[in-house]
Amino acid sequence: MCKSWQAGVVVFAANPQIWRFQFHPEVWILIAGVLLLARYAVKVIAPNFVEPNEEIYTRKNFFAFWAALFALWFASDWPMHDISEEYLYSVHMVQHMIISLIVPPLLLTALPVWLTKAIFGTFSGDRTFTKRISNPIAAGVCYNLIVIVTHLPFAVNYSIESGAFHYFLHLAVFVSSLWMWLPIINPMKEYRISLPTQMVYLFLMSVVPTVPAGFLTFAGGALYDAYDHQVRLWGIDITTDQQLAGLVMKLAGSIYLWVWIAARFFQWSRRNQPEMVLVETKAENTKV
Repeated sequence: MCKSWQAGVVVFAANPQIWRFQFHPEVWILIAGVLLLARYAVKVIAPNFVEPNEEIYTRKNFFAFWAALFALWFASDWPMHDISEEYLYSVHMVQHMIISLIVPPLLLTALPVWLTKAIFGTFSGDRTFTKRISNPIAAGVCYNLIVIVTHLPFAVNYSIESGAFHYFLHLAVFVSSLWMWLPIINPMKEYRISLPTQMVYLFLMSVVPTVPAGFLTFAGGALYDAYDHQVRLWGIDITTDQQLAGLVMKLAGSIYLWVWIAARFFQWSRRNQPEMVLVETKAENTKV
């Protein structure tokens, strides 16, 4: 992506060679760093916290880790990174959905309990930090603020101009999303909020994104100058691109969260079924 000035206004121009391969060493350095940290945790940290007869990680941890790593690479490397940054904001939205809704829950699922306790330092007996960081109100507010800020025109346009700001926004999206999911998928189950509260919490997380999604879907013109250029991938014009981005954010994001809500509802129903049967039995005995 390059830019020029015309009559004091920034004009963005995309490279016409859309499918040219672009190597992103920072992505592979990140992946390699995560792998090295995982190996260090298993080989060096684990012996200090895991008993000899206990398993260091489960199959669930293993597959969730590799799934999270693959999703992170897929969203960050060529071609998704380049298409989302230079050509289609709708692909940029898909990228953000992966970074915020797919990778964080997988990564939290990949964390063994002993490693989570080691990270939060709860083996020392001080649980204040863990309680504070597991606060759903703070996590939810932070996540939704980042969602709103990252879709403001000046933030989107400047992230295309500045590589450093671009990576800062992605880091902010990832960290805030990881925090948002923590009250639900904390490996230390005692710090999770109750299942009914989880359902309400996830519902609220699906409400705020409808605001930027609405602007994207019903905007009459280009909201982001960085994507308003002549090079159109697959012939998708700027208005259609924005509408697709809004639909991805609203429909795909909401449906995904509602699947989580439904799963939590059935889980809560199964847990309470014996109590409901007991209450019904007592009621029948009372009638007799």
